[in-house]
Amino acid sequence: MRWRVLFFISLVLNLGLALLWLVTSRHHTLSHNDSAEFGRTAVAKTNIVVRRQFFTWAQVESEDYQKFIANLREIGCPEQTLRDIIIADVNALFAKRIATDPAIVSPDQQWWRSEPDPDVVAAAEKRFRLLDAERRALLAQLLGTNWETGDLVSLPRPSHPGLTLDGPVLGNLPADVKQKIQDISARANDRMQTYLDAQRAVGKKSDAAEMAKLRQQTREEFSHVLTPPQLEEFLLRYSQAANHLRSEMGQLKYFEATPDEFRAIFRATDSLDQQIELLAGQDDPNSVLLRKSLLQQRADAVQLALGKDRDQQFQLLHDPQFRDAVAMTEQAGTPEAALKIYQINQATAEELARINANTNFTAEQKAIALKQAELDQLKASAQALGQEVPAEPVAEVPEKPAPPAFVQLTHPYVLGVAESAANVATRYGVSSAALQAANPGVDLRRLRPGDSIKIPSPQFTPTAPPPPLPPGMTLPPR
Repeated sequence: MRWRVLFFISLVLNLGLALLWLVTSRHHTLSHNDSAEFGRTAVAKTNIVVRRQFFTWAQVESEDYQKFIANLREIGCPEQTLRDIIIADVNALFAKRIATDPAIVSPDQQWWRSEPDPDVVAAAEKRFRLLDAERRALLAQLLGTNWETGDLVSLPRPSHPGLTLDGPVLGNLPADVKQKIQDISARANDRMQTYLDAQRAVGKKSDAAEMAKLRQQTREEFSHVLTPPQLEEFLLRYSQAANHLRSEMGQLKYFEATPDEFRAIFRATDSLDQQIELLAGQDDPNSVLLRKSLLQQRADAVQLALGKDRDQQFQLLHDPQFRDAVAMTEQAGTPEAALKIYQINQATAEELARINANTNFTAEQKAIALKQAELDQLKASAQALGQEVPAEPVAEVPEKPAPPAFVQLTHPYVLGVAESAANVATRYGVSSAALQAANPGVDLRRLRPGDSIKIPSPQFTPTAPPPPLPPGMTLPPR
């Protein structure tokens, strides 16, 4: 019996606990549902607009800028960001147009000139201003006239200025290739600067051969991203060899190389110049001999690239005296006479040196000879330039010159440019007959520069005649 009473009591307690659990659980469920309903109501009362959270850029981009701007605004793009996107896109569009416009020829594109053609530069600047005005007008149309006020990231501002990649070859390179070129150039500059800093840190000068190796490493990197024609165009603009060649042309001043001539010289000498650079600082006999051989090969290569006549002008212009002759003839309007003027000046210089070295001359004779040589140079130059020949100064002579009592041969004389036997006779105070007597068998009228004649030394007798005899007086017979 006792166990039954205990069983009944336990059953009642369990039923009570079950009922209590059911009541508590329902209250919790109702409270949760009420909270959820309140939440929905609160959300429903806000002004938040639900937009698509997933889209592709292709759904936003458009060929029409107005549609593009509308699409950006539709996805909630902030106005400043929208402005920066449009400005950067328009700038990129016009940068491409400027880089490939045939009317915009930058100085880098004129790689065959030591100085850019001012007319070409002026035309390029005019075309650039027109395109820039078109760019600004488009941005004003799209973003309003105050678009520049909010221009925060309209153009890239790299830490390195980079290289100008424009023109028909480099201007049309893909954007990724252009970026690779800029990256290679930046790394090359860093390598070169690191080397120079290391040399300075230990108190040493830079080694030209080592720097040549660094440049060759950079060239090798460029060759992996550019085709041979693209690489040649790039090297014609920015390589050390092309820079040296432009500098050489600039010093010559009057050698106006055409693009084909410059390219031909570069192709003929580029490999040789690299080999010569690697020999810098090496003075052992084998290196000296190899360098001499390479320099001769280079000279031969230039002659082959230019042809005989143009190479002669190229080589002559390395002489400052020939450049002076060119300047004189261009000023006179007779550039074709440059070589003749150059030869006259050379002959005069040799004549002046000969006169100064002649120890048989007295100081007065030497001064006269030097003046005469200068006069002869002026006369010959005037004839070469087609100008009026300056009058020869008249030498002062005694009213009654006495004939020479006898002549004595003293020294040979080599005729200079534009000299004649008459000039020489006047200069040394001898008669034409005495000069002819000293040079038997020589036709003095056919003398040419470089011919040698003998100069007699005159000795004079008293010039006063004896007084007349008185009338009726005669001299006694001898």
